[in-house]
Amino acid sequence: MRSTVFLLTVVSGLAWAVPAAAAAGDPIDLGNGVLLDPIFAARLRYETVDQANLPASADALTFRARAGIELKTSGVSILAEGEGTLALVDNYNDTIASNGVEPFPIVADPENLELNRFQVSYLKDGTGVTLGRQRIILDNARFVGNVGWRQNEQTYDAVRGVAKLGKVSLDATYSVSQRTVFGKDSPNSHYNGDFVFLGGGLDLPVVDIKAFAYLLDYDTRLAFSSQTYGFLATAGFDIPAVGKLSGQLSYASQSDYGANPVSYRADYINAQAGLSVSHFTLTAGYEELGSDHGVAAVQTPLATLHAFNGWADLFLTTPANGLRDYYATVGAAFGVSFLPGLKADLTYHQFDSDFGGLDYGSEWDASVGFKLGPVALLAKYANYQADQFAVDTEKVWLQAEAAF
Repeated sequence: MRSTVFLLTVVSGLAWAVPAAAAAGDPIDLGNGVLLDPIFAARLRYETVDQANLPASADALTFRARAGIELKTSGVSILAEGEGTLALVDNYNDTIASNGVEPFPIVADPENLELNRFQVSYLKDGTGVTLGRQRIILDNARFVGNVGWRQNEQTYDAVRGVAKLGKVSLDATYSVSQRTVFGKDSPNSHYNGDFVFLGGGLDLPVVDIKAFAYLLDYDTRLAFSSQTYGFLATAGFDIPAVGKLSGQLSYASQSDYGANPVSYRADYINAQAGLSVSHFTLTAGYEELGSDHGVAAVQTPLATLHAFNGWADLFLTTPANGLRDYYATVGAAFGVSFLPGLKADLTYHQFDSDFGGLDYGSEWDASVGFKLGPVALLAKYANYQADQFAVDTEKVWLQAEAAF
């Protein structure tokens, strides 16, 4: 309770102490066509986790700050950014084994201080290349993302090229290291290997289509070495006097790759439809991470996993029997003048296995967010009810964030 009061007190201070101009983050003109763009982002979060098989609940109050600069001139830019996370209340398992065995559930936000990004880029008219430690988010981050929900961001040591040719877009990346969210003191701070991300997109009047290939060859994390080939199609159009209809369809085939000791092939499927009417949005979908007869299942080790299959994060690694996620969301955006950007969402998930006929469990997720000045405020809740997988898990988050 004291942690919650402390968080709300700091949030109020941030909301009224940070000047509105700070949110703009306007670049500074150094003359001769050179711009200096400061980078700053801060996030304060309280997270509590109650897990049925552990004797104590986790309480984590963490503060994350990123700061850096970017120099830009004639399409060339150089960016450097540091990132630090501080645990103000540390009654949680931060995944660092050297801290000792703890009776608390995991909150994967260890204290950390590191170089988050350091890159050199050239980009002109949508075509260019970036070299160095960088943030990579591809499409909806289902296969490759930055794990932006956690305090320590996931980045990549990579070279990435993009090209825009009319309605056609091309994207190719070669990476040698996945810099994880677990921090520099963790034995899992990074995973090296040969990672190739290829994508080609076509922007049509109603639908956008993207074909992709992800080739992951880990040096040590062999069970996650895989090759995935698929497509993602998204569409949206207005229905006169009703609202907007949107849809998403994705399919991929994944199999073993590199030194993976297990031979398997499994399918990934996602189908989703949404209808927006006035201030409300209704979304329903089905996602399948298939299993090869219980031997192995589709894995997405580079994804922003918190955004998929429930906020309680019970399925960060897909069970060998696979996963079927049936979900529905009701969202609302409210036009309240003194609470700009006020939004609320409620989601229900039903989780089953793809192989073996298991009823894993179900989950309710809810969130509400708005802004006070330059500070974005968010409250989230997740409640997983176990049946034949994992244990009952309940999580609550309160968060304040500002960036420019």
